Parts: sequence; C-alpha cells; structure tokens
Amino acid sequence: MPPRKRTVFTQESIDQQLQQIHLLDQSSSSENLEQLGPIIKQIHTGRQQDAFLRSVQALVDSKDAEIERICGENYQDFISSVSTLFTVKSYTDKMKENISSLDASVSQLGRGLVEKKRALLGTKKTAANLDEAIDNLQACLRVLDVVHRVGEMIREGKYWSALRSLEDIQNLPQTSLSQTPFYRHLLSSLPSLRVQIKDAVTASMKEWLLKIRENSGEIGRLALETMEIRTRRWRSRRDKDPLLRMSRVGSAVELVTYEKTEFNVLDNDKLSVDFEPLYQCIHIYTALDSLDELQRSYQADRKIQSDLILPMPLLLGSLFSITQEISGYFIVETHVLETTGTFRSEREVEELWEGVVSRLTVAVQSALRAETDPDSFLRIKECLIGFITTLESSLYSTTSLHSFIIVLFEKYAQLLEKQFSKRFDDIIWQDDCQPMYIQSQQEIKTVLDVVWINDEERAEAMKASLPQSLPWSQTFHLCCEDIRGFIQKFYAFVEGVSQHHRNIDDLLSKSLDNLLISNICGSITKRLAETTNLSQLAQIVTNAEHFQVACTELERSLTNLRTAQRGGTIRLKASSSFDETLAHSVTRIKSVINSKLDDFFELSEYNWVPTSREDGPNMYLYELVNWLTTVVDSQLLIAPSYIDEAYMGAAEYIAECFMDFLAGRNIAMMNENAISNLLVDCDFLETEFGRIGRPHLSSAFNELRATTEIVLSDKVQQYLIPTHRQNTYAAVKHKRLQALLEKLAQYGSTRRDAAGRQLGEKRRKEADAVGRLFPGQGR
Repeated sequence: MPPRKRTVFTQESIDQQLQQIHLLDQSSSSENLEQLGPIIKQIHTGRQQDAFLRSVQALVDSKDAEIERICGENYQDFISSVSTLFTVKSYTDKMKENISSLDASVSQLGRGLVEKKRALLGTKKTAANLDEAIDNLQACLRVLDVVHRVGEMIREGKYWSALRSLEDIQNLPQTSLSQTPFYRHLLSSLPSLRVQIKDAVTASMKEWLLKIRENSGEIGRLALETMEIRTRRWRSRRDKDPLLRMSRVGSAVELVTYEKTEFNVLDNDKLSVDFEPLYQCIHIYTALDSLDELQRSYQADRKIQSDLILPMPLLLGSLFSITQEISGYFIVETHVLETTGTFRSEREVEELWEGVVSRLTVAVQSALRAETDPDSFLRIKECLIGFITTLESSLYSTTSLHSFIIVLFEKYAQLLEKQFSKRFDDIIWQDDCQPMYIQSQQEIKTVLDVVWINDEERAEAMKASLPQSLPWSQTFHLCCEDIRGFIQKFYAFVEGVSQHHRNIDDLLSKSLDNLLISNICGSITKRLAETTNLSQLAQIVTNAEHFQVACTELERSLTNLRTAQRGGTIRLKASSSFDETLAHSVTRIKSVINSKLDDFFELSEYNWVPTSREDGPNMYLYELVNWLTTVVDSQLLIAPSYIDEAYMGAAEYIAECFMDFLAGRNIAMMNENAISNLLVDCDFLETEFGRIGRPHLSSAFNELRATTEIVLSDKVQQYLIPTHRQNTYAAVKHKRLQALLEKLAQYGSTRRDAAGRQLGEKRRKEADAVGRLFPGQGR
C-alpha cells in the first residue's frame, strides 16, 4: 500500500475552516462550533495537530501584524479593533481552551475509536481467515469423505468404484487446497490406498478360489450325473437302432442327434457359481497395470489346488468323489478360459490338466497294484469313463486316460481270466458226470439260451417230451453260462473305450483260448485221469464233443457281435485242443476197459503144454464177452464211432494179450496144442463180435492168426522169402515169430521121444533163421 500524503495547512485553508465556524465571519453573530468536530477529527485522524497549531499560530501572527498595520493607520479603528481583538482574543483563548478540551476529548474518543477500529479490523481479518479456514476445512472434509467412502467401498467390495474415487481425488481441479501440506500428504497416500484396494480384491478372489474348491465336487457331481443321464438315453436309443451300435457318447453321430437340455452345471437350482470376484479382480489388476502379476498368482493358486485334489496314497473308495472334484475343477477352468479373454491361455490350462491326469494315473495304478478283484477294476473303469466322457465335451485331451484304461483292461482281463479259471476248475471237478435232467419247458428254454449247440440238436431238444435228460452234464451248461458271463464282463470293460476293436478282439481270443484250453480242457484231462467209471467217462466224452461244437458256434456268435460293432473275425484255437481231449478221452476209456480185461485174464487158466486140443473156449471168455458187450453198449452213451473205437480197442487189447501169451517172456514154453486152443478162443470172440454186429473187430486178430498160421502150417521157409513176407505176412512181426518158435523149440527139447526132440530142433533152427533177418533188433 503506498504511503499517505501528509496534509499541508495553508492560511487560506485555515481561513476557510474558521469561516465555517464563523470565527472570521464578521457578518455572523454566532459561532458554528458544530463544524469544529469534523475539523478536529480530520486533524486527529491525519495526526497533524502540531502542524495545524503552527499554521493557526502563523495565522494569529499574521493577523496580529495586520492588526498593527491597520492600527497604525487608524488608531481609533485600532482601539476598536483592539477591543475587538481582545474580544477575539478572549474568544480565541476560549476557543483554544475549547479546542484543547475538544482535542483531549477527541483524542480520547479517537483513541477508543482507533482501538475499536483496530479491533474491528483484526476481527474482520480473523473472520476472513476463519472463512478461508472453514472453506479449506470443508474442502478437506469433502476429500476426506471421499477417502472414507473409499474405505467403505473396499469393505463393501465396490473395488472399481473405490479405484475411480481415487482417480477423482488425484484429478481434482487446482484450488487453494492444492497447495496445502494436507493435500500433498493425501496425494502421497493414494498409492497405499491403491495397494489396499489391490489387496482387498486379491483377498476377495482368494476367498472365491476357496469357495470354488469347496464347490468343485458338487459341480463335478452335477456334470457327471448329467452325462450319466445322457449316456443312458443314448444307450437306450442305440439298443433300438442297430446302426448306432458302433457309436458312443461324444461321437459325431451322437452329437448330431443329441437333444440338448438347458442345464448349466454352474448355474442351476442346486448350485450357482458367481464369477464376479474373479472378473472384478481381473478388472482392477488391469486398471492397475498389474494383470501379469494376477495371472501368475492365479496359475500358482490353481496349481496348488490341483495338487491338493489327489491324496497320496489314493483310496479306491474315494476315486469317484475325486473325479467329481477334478471334473468340477476343469469345468470352472473352461468357463474362465472362455469368459476372460486373454487372462487365461489354453496352454496354462493344458499344463494343469496334464499334471492332474499324470498324478491320477499314477495314484490309481499304485492303488490297484495289490488288487485281485476284477470287479474293482471294472468299477474304476466305469468311474474313469464317466470322467473322460464328461470332460471330452470340454475339449480336454483324454488320449492318455484312454491308453491307461487299456493298460487297466489288460490287467483286468488277466484277473478275470484267473477268476473264471478257478470257477471252471470247480465246475468240472464238482460235476457228477450225469446228464442234465430237465422237467419244465421254461427250464429247457433257459438252458438252451445259454449253451452253444448246433441248430439241429437245439430243435431236437425243444421237440423232446418232458421230462428229458440232455446229452450233456452240468459241466457243459455251467461252463457255457460262465463263458457268457466272462464275455459280458470282458466287453463291459471296453464299453465307451475309444480304442481299436482289433486289439480287444485279439485279447478276447487269447483269454477264451486260455480258459478253454488250460482250464476246461486241462481240467477235463485231469478228471479223466482220476475217473474209472465208464459212464462218467462217456459223459466226459459227450461234454468234450459239445465243447468242440461250442467253440465253432462261439466263434460265429462273437464274430457276428463284433461285425455289428465294426470288429473283426474272432478265431479260437481251442477246437483242436478238444480234438485232443476227445482222443485222450477215448484212450482213457480203452485204458479203463483194458484194466478190467486184465482182471479177466488174471482169472484165465491156460495149459500151455496140453496133450490134446480143446473143442470150446476158455470159460473166462464168456464172462469177458458178457461184461464187454453189456458195459460198452449200456454205459458208453456216446457217439457210435467212439463205441466202435472202444470195442476195437478192447479187441486189440485182447489180441495183444493173446500175442503176449505166444511171444511174451512170462511163458517159457508151449506146444502146438496150446496154440490151437488159443485160436479156438479167437474163433469164439470173432463169433461174438459178429453176433453183436461188429464183425470188423476180427481184424484185431490178424497178426495172431498170421503168426500162428506160419507155425502150424509149417510155412517158416516161405516167411523167410522177402516177397512172401511182404505180401502175405506183412502183419507178422519177426521177433514175435522168433519168440514163439523158441518156445516151441524149448518144449521140443523137453520131449523124450525122438520125433518130439527132432521137431524141437527144427523149431530152434527156424527161430535162428528168423532172428537173422533183422539182427540187432530186440523184441
């Protein structure tokens, strides 16, 4: 503010002021002292009292000089003037007194006024400062209110609004508040508030992740149940339409025909998953330019959660709930991947998936390492197939899981084969080897629906009157039933498995061949070795025949089944094994018959050096023939070819026993009469064979007759001729002929008469000649 200009009092100005109060106005008879106050106030305000008094004194002096001059010129006037002057002086003195009094009064009043004015000015300044302070405080309060509301927004979860409020604070227009330390401090605290928002939204997302982990099992359960309903619906439709049998859930055909239902596993009546915390967190981190940090944190958290899903070691009973949780986990990941733009990459989700699948397969494999129940493998497969089918729709690669299921399938097939092999062994060993007895039509229908037989035999069984005895025993029926059960369980495992049919068909062929060959054929063979009852042996033969037919029918049935499902032709090698089993069975029947024949031969009483020939056969042969015909015809209820083979075996054994009499080591010597008596027995047997309609059995005695003919007809020399030996006596074994000749020679050496000894010597020479035909060969 520029300094005030000091007032200068002149005589003119003082004259004017005095005239205003009528002190110098001669025409006025009164004094206008009211005007004196403003003049004094003006002098007091300007603090010019001394100057004014000097000016007044100068005016008085000038007036005195003027008076003296006037008095000098006009004394009378001077005298009058003096009197007037005295009057004026008195008035002046009086005025001085008044002025002094007034000045003191004004000075006192002015001092009070100045103090009051000063106080008033101070008060106004204070009021202005207060107004400014109030305005600033109100501005601060407004800012603080925004900051406070930021805190409330954070607590209420309104993170984006809180962040926008901070931006509004930072972008406030420039005011007097902008220059205050408070405002600078407030601006410096904004980063920490952003950190609070960031921490709060991160905590909200962490809490959301925890809830997602808790709800993953429920999400997976709903997804698996929905897929199960879809699978059952498709199976029902596939069973009605043969053209759809090769298609499974998730195939192109099923996807085209699938009637989609509006069911969202993430938002339904039972469960609603709110992804707002995640979206809000992504939004906030994006606004804070920290999305990379959130992506890394989210991936790490989800990785930890995926690791916590699988406990080690894994309990098989908890696998279903674990697959539910895994399904829910990746359904959430799929939704996040599809709805958050570039926040999640497919590669990150694939890494999580591959890690979970790898740990899952290792855990399941470890849990199944000591498992021996194939049903456990089947339950695990069903659980994994449902899991695979559910997530295949979410475009997750399940190739490794399908490969793992094939590995489980191979182990399952081994255990299933082992399980059924035990059952087959029990069935065969517990069988009573008696034909099945059927009493009702329903029973025969049930049995025929199980067994594999040709159409002709099936028709005969259906036409036969009830009750009836079927050709086969319980072994054949139960084994066929279990084979069907084995095949059903076998294919039950591969239902829904995406794999080449050829691999499965080959494995089925190998498993069936192992069961049929190692267990059924093997057990039948072992049972044969311990069975001596001919009727039971006959039943075993019948069963083996039907198993042989069943192999062919089973091949055809399985091939038709697989052709309908784009499979290949199934070949079984077990049929040849049943051929061997049948041959072994017939051999066993022959062995049992022969052992009984041995009992009859032990009863035989032959005189090997009789003096005469007998007219009839040995008595034991009547019993032998009676037993043979009775047992073979009544107990061997098998195919005529096998019965004939049993008869032929018996005839060959009898002929072999007779040849053992003639050429064996047990009899030291014999004569021609004993040989003739043995031929009588042969004649009797041939007659009996002809009586029962089997004359061809006589061929079993060809060697015996040819050998004895050489001896009795004295044709040894002809036998020595190669052409005769090859054409006429091909059935004769030279060593046996040599042994017979030696026995006759031994008998001749014991004769006392010359003719007998001479004949004995002849037989010895003939024996030596026959022995020289093939030197070095034993009997």
